[in-house]
Amino acid sequence: MDSLLDLSDRLYLDVADFAHSTPHWFQWLAEVWTEAGLLLFGVLFLAGWWRSRDGSSRLMALALLAPLATAFGYVVSEGLKSLIDEERPCRAVLGAPAALVECPPYGDWSFPSNHSAIAGAAAIALALSWRGMVWLTVPMALLMAFSRVFVGVHYPHDVTAGVLLGALVAFLVMRAAERPVRSLVETARSSRSSAVVWCAGRGPRAHAAPHASSHAHASPHADRPERARHGAR
Repeated sequence: MDSLLDLSDRLYLDVADFAHSTPHWFQWLAEVWTEAGLLLFGVLFLAGWWRSRDGSSRLMALALLAPLATAFGYVVSEGLKSLIDEERPCRAVLGAPAALVECPPYGDWSFPSNHSAIAGAAAIALALSWRGMVWLTVPMALLMAFSRVFVGVHYPHDVTAGVLLGALVAFLVMRAAERPVRSLVETARSSRSSAVVWCAGRGPRAHAAPHASSHAHASPHADRPERARHGAR
């Protein structure tokens, strides 16, 4: 265990030295990304909900569960952090260069990384609710996790544990809650409240109905040639 922590210390020093060798604009991007990534995940949650309004009840259930599963990932990470009082590397590692951002205050512990847990949870939740999104969300999560080491506020093992923990919690929540939430979506879609129906979406039947209606109107006209032929006989 001590050897793994020593390795994490050395990796932290290597990343910190690399960070200080990069241009100021690149350092600024890393600082911004540690927070902007969370906002981008939020935008993707909204986009996933909006696109699911015309989708199946299962698709809408997964879209609604995605931010909830991410929140669970954060709660579990925060609970674990309160049990493991690991000091931040920006104070604990001797000889380390100054962090690019202000070192969090004493008592705001380092393990695991909450940012990384949120990123890992959001990446998996969105991947499960939006096919093909994994190729965007997983790189986003990994970059966010790396950025926390880059700016100097987390060890590599903090962010690794955070990403894996968040991803696992989100996966379990999505799988466990999919069926009951799908039932709620089906109930909401049959509600008499237009506001509830708008939030849950009308589902794919909203597009099928006009198509079926057009066939219903067309069928009487389609019968006329057949009746005309029978009359002629």
